[in-house]
Amino acid sequence: MNDSNSVPVVSDKVLADRQLLLDAQAEGKVLGAFVRLSGPGWLQSAITLGGGSLAGALFLGVLGGTSMLWLQLIAIFMGVVMLSAISYVTLSTGRRPFETINSEINPALGWGWLIATSLANMIWCMPQFSLCYDALDRNLLAIGSSDGAGLGDSNAAKLVVTATIFIAAFGIVMLNLKQGAAAKLFDIVLKALIGMIVICFFGVVVLLAVKGELNLGEMFAGLVPNFNQWSEPTGKLAGLTASLSSEANAFWSEKIVSSQKSVMIAAAATAVGINMTFLLPYSMLSRGWDKPFRGLARFDLATGMAIPYILVTSCVVIAAAASFHARIDENLKSSDLTVMQSSPLYSSVKDSLLARVNEQLGAAATTTDEETKLEMAAALPVEEKTLATALVKRDAFQLSETLSPLLGSSVAKLVFGLGVFGMGFSTIIILMLINGYVFREMTNQPTANTPFVIGCLVAGIAGASWVYLSGGAKFWLPIIASGFGMMLLPIAYITFFLMMNSKRILGDEKPRGSSMMIWNALMLFSVVGAVIAAYAAIQSEMAKSGLASIAILSILGVYSVAIVIGFFFRSPRPTHISSP
Repeated sequence: MNDSNSVPVVSDKVLADRQLLLDAQAEGKVLGAFVRLSGPGWLQSAITLGGGSLAGALFLGVLGGTSMLWLQLIAIFMGVVMLSAISYVTLSTGRRPFETINSEINPALGWGWLIATSLANMIWCMPQFSLCYDALDRNLLAIGSSDGAGLGDSNAAKLVVTATIFIAAFGIVMLNLKQGAAAKLFDIVLKALIGMIVICFFGVVVLLAVKGELNLGEMFAGLVPNFNQWSEPTGKLAGLTASLSSEANAFWSEKIVSSQKSVMIAAAATAVGINMTFLLPYSMLSRGWDKPFRGLARFDLATGMAIPYILVTSCVVIAAAASFHARIDENLKSSDLTVMQSSPLYSSVKDSLLARVNEQLGAAATTTDEETKLEMAAALPVEEKTLATALVKRDAFQLSETLSPLLGSSVAKLVFGLGVFGMGFSTIIILMLINGYVFREMTNQPTANTPFVIGCLVAGIAGASWVYLSGGAKFWLPIIASGFGMMLLPIAYITFFLMMNSKRILGDEKPRGSSMMIWNALMLFSVVGAVIAAYAAIQSEMAKSGLASIAILSILGVYSVAIVIGFFFRSPRPTHISSP
């Protein structure tokens, strides 16, 4: 067992890296050294570019076209600010954040941060395995197949693929424990995955631009924040609702705005999650980074995390907007019910159209037969049918199919299959890695390999269990994890804000004067944004069901009491400072 207060042995590689950086700083030529030594930012990129960010960006494009491109820019900016703050504190003090929060701030904040991170790792690992399987089944292994068949939906196929992915991801994570060539290989694999994701999605947008499918004016306009999108339809949908009668306008606007709110929350939440705030400081400490590496840390976050995230999510939004936003097929437009029912989207829009018809009928809705209602739905204006299509949930695989005429079926499947698989697989790797760090802190063994390996296995096995979860189980676990994670993210941000302003923690390294004013302004902006997003997310989850409300309010109540008590029971300050 390792003594958590012992001074770690600094490897020759860490000393060489530090000297390389110091020499570059002395010569005023740091770019080359920064590029060579970057790493933790790419870990952040690998986790933020997952199934959640893919779905969020896709739905933003479906609902708002390119009018909401600004949202992910703001979200990632807020995240980079707070991650820069925790990296500054960590590298300035050399102390593990969990220990620092427990001894200097509040142990309830520290343990809440730790538990929420582990819970998020295990739950959010599940959809990543599912995403990888779907990428293989519906895209990569379906290429060249005459009937488009892939792996199929059998549990046996899912188990074999899931086990293979798990073993591959675990093997790559284990490389991170090694020094020298193995650790370098880990970085190369990770950067290659991120590069593949960026190239795949960026290539689609380039091809769309070459074919004249993009409106550059609308794209640049979408980079300007528009907070009215929280309360009214946006993009082409705004014009469609405005053209309707007041009754129809109210009906569709309510549905569209409700979906927009959910999508905006999801997109903002996936930019920086609670587990990402845990990963960064521990990945830096594990590499032996300290005070001279602070500039590198900011560069790493910008180039390794922010730029790939902005490129990929913006490209997905743009591609989704070109393929789905305010688009409707000819069959669905028809006022002939038989023709309308032949539309591939008919089953998806049927309920929305019938809800609109029921509102038109009022009290007579209960006595009107369904066939008559369907005839009335077919007779609705094309504008209303188009709005109904905006509410249809899409996925990246449908996006690849719609781009087949532009890219060719095989190329479209290959591009999106590789991009989507890369997103899921890289996220699995990082979720396992984070859980390894979490288990080290849980057992107070910051340099031990055994708890690290156990933590990685726990996250991976939990994610692999997606094969057996369905229905209610699959529904409730993400609700509890997301609710707790979103509630805790502002608390983590507030904690980092307190740490940056603490003379007790930072000593002479605490920023002063104009530097502190800039830090506080940026951090307060991020904290306020996180609080608003968390409040909206909690409201959204509570509106879904009474049980969700009880679960979230219970967690919030118990945790609030723990925080109050925690201010009176801080852990004793350690005699020695150490890093993992």
